[in-house]
Amino acid sequence: MSEREVDLALVERVRRGDRHAFDLLVIKYQRKIMRLLSRMIHDPADIEDVAQEAFVKAYRALPQFRGDSAFYTWLYRIAINTARNWQAANFRRPTTVSVLENEEGETFDQIDGLSDQSTPESMMASRQIAQTVNEAIEALPEDLRTAIVLREIEGMSYEDIASTMQCPIGTVRSRIFRAREAIASRLRPVMEHDPARRW
Repeated sequence: MSEREVDLALVERVRRGDRHAFDLLVIKYQRKIMRLLSRMIHDPADIEDVAQEAFVKAYRALPQFRGDSAFYTWLYRIAINTARNWQAANFRRPTTVSVLENEEGETFDQIDGLSDQSTPESMMASRQIAQTVNEAIEALPEDLRTAIVLREIEGMSYEDIASTMQCPIGTVRSRIFRAREAIASRLRPVMEHDPARRW
């Protein structure tokens, strides 16, 4: 079964009243949507709020999803529109960097890698962020720590992690989601006091 078919099956389950199926879609795509939104919005708390609003809008609009495009492409459009509405409501200038979308809806700024913005302050902030992430990972319960390390550091697929940890894929997704949430909560204070941030 392809990813697209899996998503369509989950959408059908949601339409039949299975809210857990939508939770699985959120877990699956939350990180991609947050990464996408971070290109448009800089405050992590605002990114979380806009992502949550985008998922709520997607949930309400599911009856109109026809499956002509991949679910993620449809969700991507909702997230972009939600971010633009947020920018307008908060008097923020829309992003001016040209954003390209590949076939999976991932985005790449055209100017990525063209200039090196490294300063002593940003390098120090990067080290502090890395240290905080490492400490957050070490503080996780073993099952969450194993899942996040296998996914983010080893680059293993969810299927391979499920096989390695001898548990269902849904459990793997849940553990990774919970690990990411725990790491994000530890990172939030560091990001709020990052001296290199200019926003």
